[in-house]
Amino acid sequence: MLLYEHPLSSYAQKVKIALREKGVAFTAELPETFGTGRSDGPFAQANPRTEVPVLVEGDVAIFESTIILEYVEERWPEPPLLPRDPAQRAVARMTEEVCDTQYEAVNWGFGEILWFGRASGGLADHLRSQAAAQTKVLQNWLSGRLGDAPWFGGEGFGWADAAVAPMVNRSVHYGLGPAEGSPLARWHARIRERPSVAETFREFDAAAARMAEASELYTSGGRRREYRDHRLEWMVKSGGIEVVLEGLRAGNIRFPWPDADRS
Repeated sequence: MLLYEHPLSSYAQKVKIALREKGVAFTAELPETFGTGRSDGPFAQANPRTEVPVLVEGDVAIFESTIILEYVEERWPEPPLLPRDPAQRAVARMTEEVCDTQYEAVNWGFGEILWFGRASGGLADHLRSQAAAQTKVLQNWLSGRLGDAPWFGGEGFGWADAAVAPMVNRSVHYGLGPAEGSPLARWHARIRERPSVAETFREFDAAAARMAEASELYTSGGRRREYRDHRLEWMVKSGGIEVVLEGLRAGNIRFPWPDADRS
């Protein structure tokens, strides 16, 4: 079982948590061509989008984190991550959808400023302020989903917990964590103690500690950050369209496949 991933990818973290919850052994690998846009090699063959995560089991290669999660749930049904009740399953999936789109984009945008210096001065301050305000809105929404329950799945850890965990934890890393003593803050403290999550977060912390030395590779164009769907939307709506334009001029950002410049 091979998982193409990056330890900082919230999508990959979600999958790793699910696999570890189910006790499925896997080998994690950062693809050599990750972020280069190259269309050759086994990674691009497994996923033409060249995005992580990608799960490879024998001749089966699956990309897109939600589809991977569905495969994992069906392939290894015990312990279940999705509740049995159809309405509760829908709630879990909706929670995941918001995290995978709006929340991931806010975290990603903040990282563009913090780690990659995409903006400076007043623009950087404005984008950080936008990210902080939007993070608070999202965390308040998640707190409402959590309510008084110990887990987003109710009494048991589940699908939504695996999806929310990487998002909130990255906010905490950025200094934008939930209010001290709030239900979401208590949930985050609780989830950090869970073995599947603790191991995944340790990998995140180790990779985050190396971002300062890795950032030049991305800003020089050796690797290019992908401005996909909600990420691009976030940067534009939050006032950072000049960040996108400068990235295009410098050739150190990319957009998703298909690309006419790639064979």
